[in-house]
Order: sequence, then structure tokens, then C-alpha cells
Amino acid sequence: MELREIVEDLIKRLVDEPDEVTITESKGERTTILEARVAKPDMGKVIGRRGKTVEALRVIVGACGAKKKQKCIFQVIDEEEEN
Repeated sequence: MELREIVEDLIKRLVDEPDEVTITESKGERTTILEARVAKPDMGKVIGRRGKTVEALRVIVGACGAKKKQKCIFQVIDEEEEN
């Protein structure tokens, strides 16, 4: 199972609207960036109280990357901030 699929599965289990979850993966030579987009009402569930949930996801992603000797970064993208 790919890291992207693992993160997607974890996030889908957290949110109320799992069909709205999209994970994009950008791979570089030594860095992988995973970006999660979720429905607006589910942002708080993914971030968690005081950011604890998103920080736990970052630890998991980072550990998986370290095992492959790569730097892996996880980000939750807020669609409103992009515009």
C-alpha cells in the first residue's frame, strides 16, 4: 500500500464527508509532498484540537519517509486561502 493511500484512508475515517477527500502527491528526487483537501466542515476534524491530529499525521508521514530515506511532508490545504 502506498503512503498516499494510507494517509487518504486515515483521513477518510476521520471526516463526515469521505467522498470529498483528495490527496495529491508531488515527488521530487529526495522529497515527497502530500497535500490533503477536505470539505470545509471537516477541516477542524483533520486539524484537531490545537493541531494534534494533523501533527500526528505528519509524524506518521515523516516516519514512513525516513524508512525510505526520503523527506516526506504532509499539508492540509485550505481552498479559501489559495484564492
